Amino acid sequence: MNRAAVVVAGGRGSRMGGPVPKQYLPIGGRPVLMHTLEKFYEADPSTFLILVLPESDFSIWKNLCDKYKFSLVHHVIAGGTSRFQSVKNGLNALPFEDGLVAIHDGVRPFVKNEVIIESFSRAEKSGSAIAVVDLKDSLRKVSGNGASKFQERQLFRLVQTPQTFQIGKIKMAFEVDELPQFTDDATVYEHQGWEVSLIQGNPENIKITTPEDLEYANFLLSREK
Repeated sequence: MNRAAVVVAGGRGSRMGGPVPKQYLPIGGRPVLMHTLEKFYEADPSTFLILVLPESDFSIWKNLCDKYKFSLVHHVIAGGTSRFQSVKNGLNALPFEDGLVAIHDGVRPFVKNEVIIESFSRAEKSGSAIAVVDLKDSLRKVSGNGASKFQERQLFRLVQTPQTFQIGKIKMAFEVDELPQFTDDATVYEHQGWEVSLIQGNPENIKITTPEDLEYANFLLSREK
């Protein structure tokens, strides 16, 4: 079955506090995005890789690929004005209509191969596979007046990517107008009335957004050596 990955990297990195968007910052001596793309290649070298970037960043990425001699085959697509539009552009660039597609945040370079493989396997059977992890901390719901109420953490999960789908269904889901409640691809899929399937993610699969995340990312890479 055809497999693809749409890696979305349209953020400007405002929380990082520097002039360079977070997806291009180095960890372990190379830009974050290179590590992320390699994860999907390592899990399945036949995966068709699409990288969604702001069109204004195309030359930045090309220069980085030249500088680091990054030759992994991937296809760069221009993003949109929102994550929803960027994912839709990536889906529309797929060269096949049937198969599976994993949608993944470009700044999550520590997804495990087993998670990627399981996401494709589960999506093939059920239509979708959303990586999640358990909560470790206690959880409280805060009301508008400042009061709070204990919540059973066993009833909640933290959502990660990849979020993997049968191509026909997720492309159909993205035919709707963008809505505020579309916080990720799973919510777009659910809008069609379809139930999402959850798979176990890995806790190290952090989304790099702050300088502290960069430090932790370098630590994780040092442990892999």
